[in-house]
Amino acid sequence: MAAEESRYLLGGPAPGSDRRVRNEKLYLATFAAVLGPLSFGFVLGYSSPVIPELRKISDPELRLDSNQASWFGSVVTLGAAAGGILGGYLVDKVGRKLSLMLCSVPYVFGYIVIISAQNVWMLYFGRMLTGLASGITSLVVPVYISEVSHPKVRGMLGSCVQLMVVTGILGAYIAGLILKWRWLAVLCSFPSCIMLFFMSFMPETPRFLLNQNKRSEAIAALRFLRGPHADHEWECTQIEASVQEEGLNLSEFKNPSIYRPLLIGVSLMFFQQVTGINAFMFYAETIFEDANFKDSRMASVVVGSIQVCFTAVAALIIDKTGRKVLLYISGFALGWGPVPWLVISEIFPLKARGISSGACVLTNWVMAFLVTKEFNDLVGFLTSYGTFWLFSAFCCLNVTFTAFYVPETKGQTLEQIEAYFRRS
Repeated sequence: MAAEESRYLLGGPAPGSDRRVRNEKLYLATFAAVLGPLSFGFVLGYSSPVIPELRKISDPELRLDSNQASWFGSVVTLGAAAGGILGGYLVDKVGRKLSLMLCSVPYVFGYIVIISAQNVWMLYFGRMLTGLASGITSLVVPVYISEVSHPKVRGMLGSCVQLMVVTGILGAYIAGLILKWRWLAVLCSFPSCIMLFFMSFMPETPRFLLNQNKRSEAIAALRFLRGPHADHEWECTQIEASVQEEGLNLSEFKNPSIYRPLLIGVSLMFFQQVTGINAFMFYAETIFEDANFKDSRMASVVVGSIQVCFTAVAALIIDKTGRKVLLYISGFALGWGPVPWLVISEIFPLKARGISSGACVLTNWVMAFLVTKEFNDLVGFLTSYGTFWLFSAFCCLNVTFTAFYVPETKGQTLEQIEAYFRRS
């Protein structure tokens, strides 16, 4: 019986279970959650087709100069940094599911402000609100997916977060070919509304419910996610063994089981942004215009399509190759896009998951702001060649950091990963 339970824990079918049905429900929950990253991707991609249009618009109250354009592109990251802090609080206080449902509000309201904008400050405010929602989303969705998944498919499902982000970016690029900026904002508001509808039918994660002493609800969630024939009681017992009811206090950050994964997570987020990817994605069309491409909009669509294709490849192979192998591949879509978000959703102990994830998301978006806001200044100071050589140097440092400090988490339960940091 122990061998059968071990196979089940690693994602295999429990005796007598219908694996297809179990996975369908799990995939449905994942689909509902990743509509959040799709919304997040539309936020990131929105600025690329819109900035050239707003720089040429006839209305002087809305027309952007070079400095205003850089703020329009980068201010979303300040909202996202605040969203990371707020998300770290919400995810532990109200749960993973409700946090996702709540972040639909600033998404929609932010786009309403943009659509009705009469001046540049309204544009900034709308971008800040959509950024706030993006920050909450980027924290909560990886946590939700990692906690509802079983180890055999957790890597693939976790990688779908970044896949949907780049799909949203590509969607904004393509829609920007035919839609004016106000109508593009209308389109970008749809995914968050659909997410709110679907998430209302999805369960809370079993780990959060058990941490709230709601065992019967956790069993019901496992029955939804694993199917009626799986051994819900046994899995619930395994999770309960690692759930610690006492709260987290600051003195516990001296414990290696908490500070080591936190340092790894913060470093991964730092290195992800200093590759310069968001500077490129926010200003893709402007960059291609400056490079004298005949059709800068279509060039941006091509770049977005490549991102989607290779992120999909990463999602398909990550549970076979492991996390570290993909991080040795310097390409962003294959490694440094999806993997850091997956790793930070796996390595934190349950009681520190909210605050540690919040610190990582805050680091990510503060660095994103610095890189995107100062990109034009870097180009002016170092030239385009020097700026991209600098980003390349950070890519090399990424690989070195991965080799020495990032643990491999492939095929392990969240409880096993937590035990690894307690032992080390």
